[in-house]
Amino acid sequence: MIARFLKVRQRTEQICTPLLVEDYSVQPSDFASPPKWHLAHVTWFWEEFLLTKYNPDYTVYHPDFSYLFNSYYNTVGKRVQRPARGFMTRPSVEDVYAYRSYVTAAVELFMKNDLNQEILDIIEIGINHEEQHQELLVYDIKYLLGTQPIFPEYGNYFSPLAEKQENSFVKIAAGIYEIGHAGPSFCFDNELGRHKVYVADFEISTKLVTNAEYLQFIQDDGYSNFNYWHDEGWGWVSENEIQAPLYWHKIENEWYVYHLNGLKKIEADLPVMHLSYYEAFAYAQWKGMRLPTEFEWEISSSQFSWGKVWEWTNSAYLPYPNFSKAPGALGEYNGKFMVNQMVLRGASTATPEQHSRNTYRNFFHASMRWQFSGLRLAK
Repeated sequence: MIARFLKVRQRTEQICTPLLVEDYSVQPSDFASPPKWHLAHVTWFWEEFLLTKYNPDYTVYHPDFSYLFNSYYNTVGKRVQRPARGFMTRPSVEDVYAYRSYVTAAVELFMKNDLNQEILDIIEIGINHEEQHQELLVYDIKYLLGTQPIFPEYGNYFSPLAEKQENSFVKIAAGIYEIGHAGPSFCFDNELGRHKVYVADFEISTKLVTNAEYLQFIQDDGYSNFNYWHDEGWGWVSENEIQAPLYWHKIENEWYVYHLNGLKKIEADLPVMHLSYYEAFAYAQWKGMRLPTEFEWEISSSQFSWGKVWEWTNSAYLPYPNFSKAPGALGEYNGKFMVNQMVLRGASTATPEQHSRNTYRNFFHASMRWQFSGLRLAK
Protein backbone atom coordinates (compact mmCIF):
# COMPACT_ATOMS: atom_id res chain seq x y z
CA MET A 1 0.00 0.00 0.00
CA ILE A 2 2.93 2.35 0.61
CA ALA A 3 4.12 1.71 -2.95
CA ARG A 4 0.62 2.41 -4.29
CA PHE A 5 0.43 5.62 -2.29
CA LEU A 6 3.80 6.88 -3.53
CA LYS A 7 2.97 5.94 -7.13
CA VAL A 8 -0.29 7.90 -6.98
CA ARG A 9 1.40 10.95 -5.48
CA GLN A 10 4.08 10.86 -8.17
CA ARG A 11 1.54 10.40 -10.95
CA THR A 12 -0.39 13.54 -9.98
CA GLU A 13 2.77 15.58 -10.30
CA GLN A 14 3.73 13.91 -13.59
CA ILE A 15 0.45 15.10 -15.12
CA CYS A 16 1.54 18.67 -14.36
CA THR A 17 5.08 18.31 -15.76
CA PRO A 18 4.28 19.83 -19.22
CA LEU A 19 2.73 22.95 -17.66
CA LEU A 20 4.29 26.38 -17.45
CA VAL A 21 4.23 27.99 -14.02
CA GLU A 22 1.74 30.53 -15.46
CA ASP A 23 -0.71 27.67 -16.15
CA TYR A 24 -1.01 26.50 -12.55
CA SER A 25 -3.29 29.20 -11.14
CA VAL A 26 -5.67 29.88 -14.04
CA GLN A 27 -9.38 29.03 -13.73
CA PRO A 28 -11.09 29.63 -17.10
CA SER A 29 -14.54 28.61 -15.80
CA ASP A 30 -16.22 28.11 -12.44
CA PHE A 31 -16.70 24.39 -13.20
CA ALA A 32 -12.94 23.91 -13.68
CA SER A 33 -10.26 24.18 -11.01
CA PRO A 34 -6.68 25.43 -11.39
CA PRO A 35 -3.98 22.73 -11.48
CA LYS A 36 -2.38 24.24 -8.38
CA TRP A 37 -5.63 23.81 -6.48
CA HIS A 38 -5.87 20.11 -7.41
CA LEU A 39 -2.28 19.52 -6.25
CA ALA A 40 -3.03 21.14 -2.91
CA HIS A 41 -6.54 19.77 -2.40
CA VAL A 42 -5.58 16.09 -2.67
CA THR A 43 -2.74 16.84 -0.26
CA TRP A 44 -5.12 18.52 2.18
CA PHE A 45 -7.31 15.41 1.97
CA TRP A 46 -4.47 13.26 3.35
CA GLU A 47 -3.68 15.83 6.01
CA GLU A 48 -7.30 16.33 7.10
CA PHE A 49 -8.68 12.80 7.03
CA LEU A 50 -5.61 10.75 7.94
CA LEU A 51 -2.78 12.64 9.60
CA THR A 52 -4.60 15.09 11.87
CA LYS A 53 -7.13 12.45 12.90
CA TYR A 54 -4.89 9.43 13.53
CA ASN A 55 -1.35 10.75 14.11
CA PRO A 56 -1.09 12.72 17.38
CA ASP A 57 2.50 13.71 16.55
CA TYR A 58 1.63 15.39 13.26
CA THR A 59 1.96 19.16 12.89
CA VAL A 60 -0.27 20.82 10.29
CA TYR A 61 1.80 22.34 7.49
CA HIS A 62 -0.01 25.70 7.39
CA PRO A 63 -3.11 26.81 9.34
CA ASP A 64 -4.70 28.53 6.31
CA PHE A 65 -4.48 25.59 3.93
CA SER A 66 -7.63 23.86 5.17
CA TYR A 67 -9.64 26.99 4.37
CA LEU A 68 -7.93 27.42 0.98
CA PHE A 69 -8.06 23.83 -0.24
CA ASN A 70 -11.17 22.22 1.26
CA SER A 71 -13.51 21.47 -1.64
CA TYR A 72 -17.08 20.98 -0.44
CA TYR A 73 -16.85 19.35 3.01
CA ASN A 74 -19.12 21.51 5.15
CA THR A 75 -18.42 19.29 8.14
CA VAL A 76 -14.75 20.34 8.10
CA GLY A 77 -15.39 24.07 8.10
CA LYS A 78 -15.32 27.19 5.94
CA ARG A 79 -13.67 27.17 2.53
CA VAL A 80 -12.94 29.32 -0.49
CA GLN A 81 -15.89 29.01 -2.87
CA ARG A 82 -15.24 27.12 -6.08
CA PRO A 83 -15.53 30.07 -8.54
CA ALA A 84 -12.85 31.94 -6.55
CA ARG A 85 -10.15 29.25 -6.71
CA GLY A 86 -8.45 30.98 -9.62
CA PHE A 87 -8.00 34.21 -7.65
CA MET A 88 -5.48 32.57 -5.32
CA THR A 89 -2.03 33.53 -6.57
CA ARG A 90 -0.78 32.66 -3.09
CA PRO A 91 0.48 30.23 -1.95
CA SER A 92 2.94 29.93 -4.81
CA VAL A 93 3.34 26.83 -6.94
CA GLU A 94 6.65 26.24 -5.18
CA ASP A 95 4.92 26.40 -1.80
CA VAL A 96 2.27 23.91 -2.94
CA TYR A 97 4.91 21.42 -4.06
CA ALA A 98 6.67 21.87 -0.71
CA TYR A 99 3.33 21.15 0.99
CA ARG A 100 2.95 17.99 -1.08
CA SER A 101 6.45 16.81 -0.15
CA TYR A 102 5.85 17.48 3.54
CA VAL A 103 2.56 15.58 3.65
CA THR A 104 3.75 12.72 1.43
CA ALA A 105 6.73 12.12 3.73
CA ALA A 106 4.49 12.25 6.81
CA VAL A 107 1.99 9.76 5.34
CA GLU A 108 4.73 7.38 4.21
CA LEU A 109 6.27 7.39 7.69
CA PHE A 110 2.88 6.93 9.35
CA MET A 111 2.03 3.98 7.08
CA LYS A 112 5.02 2.04 8.43
CA ASN A 113 3.13 1.57 11.71
CA ASP A 114 0.73 -1.25 12.50
CA LEU A 115 -2.55 0.15 11.20
CA ASN A 116 -6.07 -0.98 12.00
CA GLN A 117 -8.73 -1.59 9.38
CA GLU A 118 -10.37 1.79 9.88
CA ILE A 119 -7.12 3.56 9.00
CA LEU A 120 -6.43 1.23 6.07
CA ASP A 121 -9.89 2.04 4.71
CA ILE A 122 -9.16 5.79 4.90
CA ILE A 123 -5.88 5.25 3.04
CA GLU A 124 -7.72 3.30 0.34
CA ILE A 125 -10.25 6.11 -0.04
CA GLY A 126 -7.42 8.65 -0.16
CA ILE A 127 -5.68 6.78 -2.98
CA ASN A 128 -8.91 6.52 -4.98
CA HIS A 129 -9.75 10.15 -4.25
CA GLU A 130 -6.42 11.30 -5.65
CA GLU A 131 -6.91 9.09 -8.72
CA GLN A 132 -10.27 10.76 -9.31
CA HIS A 133 -8.60 14.15 -9.17
CA GLN A 134 -5.93 13.01 -11.61
CA GLU A 135 -8.66 12.57 -14.21
CA LEU A 136 -10.29 15.87 -13.29
CA LEU A 137 -6.86 17.49 -13.53
CA VAL A 138 -6.55 16.24 -17.13
CA TYR A 139 -10.00 17.67 -17.96
CA ASP A 140 -9.10 21.02 -16.42
CA ILE A 141 -5.71 21.23 -18.13
CA LYS A 142 -7.33 20.49 -21.48
CA TYR A 143 -9.99 23.14 -20.87
CA LEU A 144 -7.35 25.61 -19.72
CA LEU A 145 -5.29 25.11 -22.90
CA GLY A 146 -8.13 24.33 -25.32
CA THR A 147 -9.88 27.65 -24.69
CA GLN A 148 -6.76 29.68 -25.52
CA PRO A 149 -6.55 31.34 -28.94
CA ILE A 150 -3.34 29.60 -30.08
CA PHE A 151 -4.32 26.07 -28.90
CA PRO A 152 -1.02 25.26 -27.16
CA GLU A 153 0.24 21.67 -27.14
CA TYR A 154 0.49 19.84 -23.84
CA GLY A 155 1.80 16.60 -25.36
CA ASN A 156 0.57 13.43 -27.01
CA TYR A 157 -1.05 12.05 -23.89
CA PHE A 158 -4.55 10.78 -23.09
CA SER A 159 -5.33 10.60 -26.81
CA PRO A 160 -8.57 8.91 -27.85
CA LEU A 161 -8.27 5.57 -29.62
CA ALA A 162 -10.26 4.24 -32.56
CA GLU A 163 -12.27 1.02 -32.26
CA LYS A 164 -11.38 -1.44 -35.01
CA GLN A 165 -14.32 -3.84 -34.76
CA GLU A 166 -17.38 -3.68 -36.97
CA ASN A 167 -20.45 -2.24 -35.34
CA SER A 168 -23.22 -4.63 -34.36
CA PHE A 169 -26.00 -4.83 -31.79
CA VAL A 170 -26.01 -7.38 -28.99
CA LYS A 171 -29.41 -8.68 -27.90
CA ILE A 172 -30.02 -8.96 -24.17
CA ALA A 173 -32.99 -10.98 -22.99
CA ALA A 174 -35.55 -9.60 -20.59
CA GLY A 175 -35.13 -10.74 -17.04
CA ILE A 176 -34.08 -9.98 -13.50
CA TYR A 177 -30.42 -9.07 -13.05
CA GLU A 178 -28.23 -8.07 -10.12
CA ILE A 179 -26.70 -4.61 -10.17
CA GLY A 180 -24.00 -3.02 -8.04
CA HIS A 181 -20.65 -3.85 -6.56
CA ALA A 182 -20.05 -7.25 -4.98
CA GLY A 183 -17.04 -8.71 -3.21
CA PRO A 184 -14.33 -7.40 -0.89
CA SER A 185 -12.51 -5.12 -3.35
CA PHE A 186 -12.78 -1.35 -3.05
CA CYS A 187 -15.74 0.56 -4.39
CA PHE A 188 -17.33 3.92 -3.68
CA ASP A 189 -20.43 4.04 -1.51
CA ASN A 190 -22.69 4.92 -4.45
CA GLU A 191 -22.00 1.48 -5.98
CA LEU A 192 -23.69 -0.18 -2.97
CA GLY A 193 -25.97 -1.92 -2.17
CA ARG A 194 -26.23 -4.59 -4.74
CA HIS A 195 -29.82 -5.24 -5.80
CA LYS A 196 -32.03 -6.84 -8.42
CA VAL A 197 -33.58 -4.99 -11.34
CA TYR A 198 -35.89 -6.08 -14.12
CA VAL A 199 -35.10 -5.03 -17.68
CA ALA A 200 -37.10 -5.62 -20.84
CA ASP A 201 -35.53 -7.02 -24.02
CA PHE A 202 -33.04 -4.57 -25.50
CA GLU A 203 -30.16 -4.32 -27.91
CA ILE A 204 -26.95 -2.35 -27.40
CA SER A 205 -24.23 -1.33 -29.81
CA THR A 206 -20.83 -2.97 -29.58
CA LYS A 207 -19.17 0.23 -30.80
CA LEU A 208 -19.17 3.84 -29.66
CA VAL A 209 -20.53 6.57 -31.92
CA THR A 210 -17.67 8.00 -34.00
CA ASN A 211 -16.75 11.49 -35.15
CA ALA A 212 -17.86 10.66 -38.69
CA GLU A 213 -21.26 9.48 -37.51
CA TYR A 214 -21.76 12.51 -35.30
CA LEU A 215 -20.70 14.80 -38.14
CA GLN A 216 -23.65 13.47 -40.14
CA PHE A 217 -25.94 14.67 -37.34
CA ILE A 218 -24.38 18.14 -37.58
CA GLN A 219 -24.64 18.21 -41.38
CA ASP A 220 -28.30 17.20 -41.14
CA ASP A 221 -28.91 20.34 -39.05
CA GLY A 222 -29.27 18.34 -35.83
CA TYR A 223 -28.41 21.41 -33.78
CA SER A 224 -31.16 23.39 -35.50
CA ASN A 225 -34.04 20.92 -35.14
CA PHE A 226 -35.84 21.17 -31.80
CA ASN A 227 -37.55 17.81 -32.37
CA TYR A 228 -34.45 15.90 -31.24
CA TRP A 229 -33.90 17.78 -28.00
CA HIS A 230 -35.32 17.92 -24.52
CA ASP A 231 -36.84 21.32 -23.90
CA GLU A 232 -34.09 22.08 -21.41
CA GLY A 233 -31.47 20.89 -23.90
CA TRP A 234 -32.97 23.02 -26.66
CA GLY A 235 -32.82 26.03 -24.38
CA TRP A 236 -29.16 25.25 -23.64
CA VAL A 237 -28.32 24.95 -27.35
CA SER A 238 -30.14 28.17 -28.23
CA GLU A 239 -28.89 30.27 -25.35
CA ASN A 240 -25.26 29.20 -25.78
CA GLU A 241 -25.33 29.01 -29.60
CA ILE A 242 -23.96 25.45 -29.53
CA GLN A 243 -23.26 24.06 -32.99
CA ALA A 244 -20.83 21.18 -32.35
CA PRO A 245 -19.14 19.24 -29.54
CA LEU A 246 -16.74 21.09 -27.27
CA TYR A 247 -13.32 21.75 -28.88
CA TRP A 248 -14.68 21.38 -32.44
CA HIS A 249 -13.85 24.30 -34.76
CA LYS A 250 -14.92 24.82 -38.37
CA ILE A 251 -12.08 26.50 -40.25
CA GLU A 252 -12.38 27.23 -43.98
CA ASN A 253 -15.23 24.75 -44.26
CA GLU A 254 -13.29 21.92 -42.58
CA TRP A 255 -13.76 20.59 -39.07
CA TYR A 256 -10.88 20.56 -36.59
CA VAL A 257 -10.75 19.39 -32.99
CA TYR A 258 -8.45 20.38 -30.16
CA HIS A 259 -6.86 17.61 -28.18
CA LEU A 260 -3.87 17.82 -25.90
CA ASN A 261 -1.52 17.39 -28.87
CA GLY A 262 -2.89 20.51 -30.54
CA LEU A 263 -5.57 21.51 -33.04
CA LYS A 264 -5.93 18.78 -35.71
CA LYS A 265 -8.34 17.80 -38.45
CA ILE A 266 -11.17 15.57 -37.26
CA GLU A 267 -10.28 11.87 -37.40
CA ALA A 268 -13.39 10.15 -38.67
CA ASP A 269 -13.02 6.81 -36.89
CA LEU A 270 -12.30 8.13 -33.39
CA PRO A 271 -15.12 8.02 -30.83
CA VAL A 272 -16.87 11.37 -30.59
CA MET A 273 -16.20 12.95 -27.21
CA HIS A 274 -16.89 16.04 -25.13
CA LEU A 275 -20.64 15.73 -25.54
CA SER A 276 -23.18 16.90 -23.00
CA TYR A 277 -26.04 14.60 -22.07
CA TYR A 278 -28.29 16.92 -24.07
CA GLU A 279 -26.22 16.27 -27.21
CA ALA A 280 -25.95 12.53 -26.64
CA PHE A 281 -29.73 12.30 -26.19
CA ALA A 282 -30.42 14.40 -29.30
CA TYR A 283 -28.10 12.29 -31.45
CA ALA A 284 -29.81 9.10 -30.29
CA GLN A 285 -33.20 10.62 -31.11
CA TRP A 286 -31.95 11.58 -34.58
CA LYS A 287 -30.85 7.96 -35.12
CA GLY A 288 -34.25 6.66 -34.01
CA MET A 289 -32.67 4.96 -31.00
CA ARG A 290 -31.92 5.88 -27.40
CA LEU A 291 -29.26 5.86 -24.70
CA PRO A 292 -29.04 2.75 -22.51
CA THR A 293 -29.98 2.99 -18.87
CA GLU A 294 -27.13 2.49 -16.45
CA PHE A 295 -28.60 -0.90 -15.55
CA GLU A 296 -28.70 -2.01 -19.19
CA TRP A 297 -25.12 -0.79 -19.61
CA GLU A 298 -23.86 -2.76 -16.60
CA ILE A 299 -25.77 -5.92 -17.55
CA SER A 300 -24.35 -5.91 -21.09
CA SER A 301 -20.87 -4.49 -20.41
CA SER A 302 -19.15 -7.85 -20.83
CA GLN A 303 -20.40 -7.96 -24.43
CA PHE A 304 -18.36 -4.99 -25.68
CA SER A 305 -15.09 -3.18 -25.10
CA TRP A 306 -15.37 -0.10 -22.91
CA GLY A 307 -13.00 2.44 -21.37
CA LYS A 308 -12.17 4.85 -24.20
CA VAL A 309 -14.69 7.53 -23.19
CA TRP A 310 -17.23 7.83 -20.41
CA GLU A 311 -20.64 6.88 -21.78
CA TRP A 312 -23.79 8.85 -21.02
CA THR A 313 -26.71 6.74 -19.85
CA ASN A 314 -30.37 7.62 -19.63
CA SER A 315 -30.36 7.22 -15.84
CA ALA A 316 -30.62 9.92 -13.23
CA TYR A 317 -28.04 9.71 -10.46
CA LEU A 318 -30.01 8.31 -7.52
CA PRO A 319 -29.17 6.15 -4.48
CA TYR A 320 -29.37 2.39 -4.69
CA PRO A 321 -31.67 0.58 -2.22
CA ASN A 322 -30.34 0.73 1.35
CA PHE A 323 -27.74 3.35 0.45
CA SER A 324 -26.43 5.06 3.57
CA LYS A 325 -23.98 7.90 3.98
CA ALA A 326 -20.85 7.34 6.03
CA PRO A 327 -20.68 9.28 9.30
CA GLY A 328 -18.79 12.57 9.41
CA ALA A 329 -17.24 14.48 6.54
CA LEU A 330 -16.73 11.46 4.29
CA GLY A 331 -20.50 11.06 4.24
CA GLU A 332 -20.54 14.16 2.02
CA TYR A 333 -18.48 12.36 -0.65
CA ASN A 334 -21.26 11.16 -3.00
CA GLY A 335 -24.70 11.24 -1.43
CA LYS A 336 -25.11 15.01 -1.39
CA PHE A 337 -24.89 15.12 -5.21
CA MET A 338 -27.80 12.77 -5.89
CA VAL A 339 -29.96 15.41 -7.55
CA ASN A 340 -29.95 16.97 -11.04
CA GLN A 341 -27.14 14.69 -12.27
CA MET A 342 -27.02 12.00 -14.96
CA VAL A 343 -24.97 8.81 -14.75
CA LEU A 344 -22.05 7.96 -17.03
CA ARG A 345 -20.56 4.49 -17.14
CA GLY A 346 -17.24 3.01 -18.19
CA ALA A 347 -13.95 4.95 -18.11
CA SER A 348 -11.81 7.08 -20.43
CA THR A 349 -8.25 7.41 -21.64
CA ALA A 350 -7.71 9.82 -18.73
CA THR A 351 -8.88 7.30 -16.10
CA PRO A 352 -5.94 6.02 -14.02
CA GLU A 353 -4.92 2.39 -14.30
CA GLN A 354 -6.99 -0.01 -12.19
CA HIS A 355 -9.44 2.76 -11.27
CA SER A 356 -12.24 1.50 -13.52
CA ARG A 357 -14.86 -1.22 -13.04
CA ASN A 358 -18.21 -1.91 -14.63
CA THR A 359 -20.11 -0.89 -11.49
CA TYR A 360 -18.46 2.56 -11.28
CA ARG A 361 -21.07 5.35 -11.32
CA ASN A 362 -19.71 8.63 -12.66
CA PHE A 363 -22.11 11.57 -12.66
CA PHE A 364 -22.38 15.07 -14.07
CA HIS A 365 -25.05 17.63 -14.79
CA ALA A 366 -26.64 17.19 -18.24
CA SER A 367 -24.95 20.34 -19.57
CA MET A 368 -21.39 19.36 -18.68
CA ARG A 369 -19.09 18.25 -21.49
CA TRP A 370 -15.51 19.12 -20.58
CA GLN A 371 -15.16 15.57 -19.28
CA PHE A 372 -14.15 12.83 -21.76
CA SER A 373 -17.74 11.81 -22.56
CA GLY A 374 -19.34 10.06 -25.55
CA LEU A 375 -22.16 7.64 -26.20
CA ARG A 376 -23.23 4.15 -27.16
CA LEU A 377 -26.65 3.53 -28.73
CA ALA A 378 -29.37 1.17 -27.53
CA LYS A 379 -32.74 0.13 -28.88
